[in-house]
Amino acid sequence: MEKPIGRNYTRIATVVLLTLGCLFVLKPFLPAILFAVAVVISSWPLYLRLLAAMHGRRTLAALTMTLSLTLLVIIPLATVAYNLADDVATTFGQMRYALEHGELLPPQWIRELPFLGEVIDNYLRQLVASREQMLALAQRMVEPARRYLMAGGLMLGTGVVQMSLAAFVSFFVYRDGHALIAVTGSMMNKVMGEGAESVTDIISQTTRGVMYGLLGTALAQALVAAIGFSMAGVPAVPLLSILVFVISLVPFGPPLIWGGAAIWLFAQGSTGWGIFMVIWGTVLISGVDNVVRPMLISRGTSLPFLLTLLGVLGGVIAFGVVGMFIGPVLLAVGYSLVSEWTGTRDPIVRQKGD
Repeated sequence: MEKPIGRNYTRIATVVLLTLGCLFVLKPFLPAILFAVAVVISSWPLYLRLLAAMHGRRTLAALTMTLSLTLLVIIPLATVAYNLADDVATTFGQMRYALEHGELLPPQWIRELPFLGEVIDNYLRQLVASREQMLALAQRMVEPARRYLMAGGLMLGTGVVQMSLAAFVSFFVYRDGHALIAVTGSMMNKVMGEGAESVTDIISQTTRGVMYGLLGTALAQALVAAIGFSMAGVPAVPLLSILVFVISLVPFGPPLIWGGAAIWLFAQGSTGWGIFMVIWGTVLISGVDNVVRPMLISRGTSLPFLLTLLGVLGGVIAFGVVGMFIGPVLLAVGYSLVSEWTGTRDPIVRQKGD
């Protein structure tokens, strides 16, 4: 009996060490790989239809799906990142020139602000009149702001790189998907036994729920933003709405668009509409992101609303942009295992009488 037990321990140790080694090698690419898997799972039914239409040509169907992902997500996101970096550099250059030549004056719309506008305007004019105070203020505020903006740009650029790598990986996952499904199913059956099928269903349902939730939220934010832009008289409403749709895939991205629109309205002297845009963006546009997104994701899965919300937020903190997909999926797997081990079925959701 000792010999087989010793062999089992050796096999387990070998598998554990091999798994840890593989994870260590793949660690830099793990977020992109997980994101690619999430995209493939959520769009797998569409891929199967495309594969049938192309008479089983797996390479061509996989290439079509990958190019579609690139055109719809990666290129627009890269364009937004480039324009944002260019605008930030231009703005800081103008601010530096104005500080050095004493041409920085508060805009007229500040004085027109209700209640405190005149007080703020007088304070800023006194501040501008003192070059020493302006330089001290610039050192305290401009540099930290530049660091925060650079960090945000770095996060956006990292997201573009991760999604580009994910698109590359997704091609192979699409093409060899059937073989991967067979291997994964066999492995899960050996590890989990009878519960493997239910866990697999939870993973696929949750992944699709996250994807549909993100796209549904992005569309809702774009529509709400378009209504607000039209009411406030902001130009280029279709372009700005598309930007809101694209940038809503990035956490807390839409305020960059509607905040810029509000600043433009203030600069044009439309103080009332500028205040309206700030309220509209804070309450409605951002409200869609903070409330509707977790609700849509939760309805697409059997995961409780709270765990879905924590999965989205925690996933972003842990993995970056792609964590919006990874976080809820991991929590869903854990929730499914707890339900399986305790012999309960959705113990804290959809109870009768709720």
